[in-house]
Amino acid sequence: MPQRADRRREIVRAAFRQVAEVGFEGLRLRQIAVDVGIDHSTLHHHFPGKKDIVAGVAEYAISQFGARLPDGAGPVESLRGYLTHLRELLAGSPEVFVVTAELDLRARRDPVVRAVMEHHEANWRRSLRELLDAGDALDAWSPRVDVAGAVELVIAVVKGAQLAPDGAGPAFAQLDTLLAR
Repeated sequence: MPQRADRRREIVRAAFRQVAEVGFEGLRLRQIAVDVGIDHSTLHHHFPGKKDIVAGVAEYAISQFGARLPDGAGPVESLRGYLTHLRELLAGSPEVFVVTAELDLRARRDPVVRAVMEHHEANWRRSLRELLDAGDALDAWSPRVDVAGAVELVIAVVKGAQLAPDGAGPAFAQLDTLLAR
């Protein structure tokens, strides 16, 4: 029998797949229970309510965006590695972008999801800012690059890729070209 943490992960992944297929409006707790192979009432032993599962889906989706970069990589290599990771994620796991687009929309009207997404975006901005500041200190970026604007540009390209994945490859490539010296 799976441990509680394993079962929670199974539930979140089942909910994630459901959101990717039918959106949050089609998310059904009974179907999640069926997909995981548990009774509907057992679901509530792991998550008190649907909002808690949605928050778990948000955390899971966001965790997919983390890139594992080699130790000692400089800012340019790190940024390129991150952009490559995003392109590969879009090609190999497009459902992550579908779910994060759903999350962004849901965050506008759901305070639980909004809190998760705001926390994620604050960390995302901080990480990008640190990376771009490090590159700026090394004069690695084009002289036209404004670090604060570049942070928002990276985020806008990623969010745009959620909605228009067919144009994402050229957009990521252009972003790389615009930033690098």
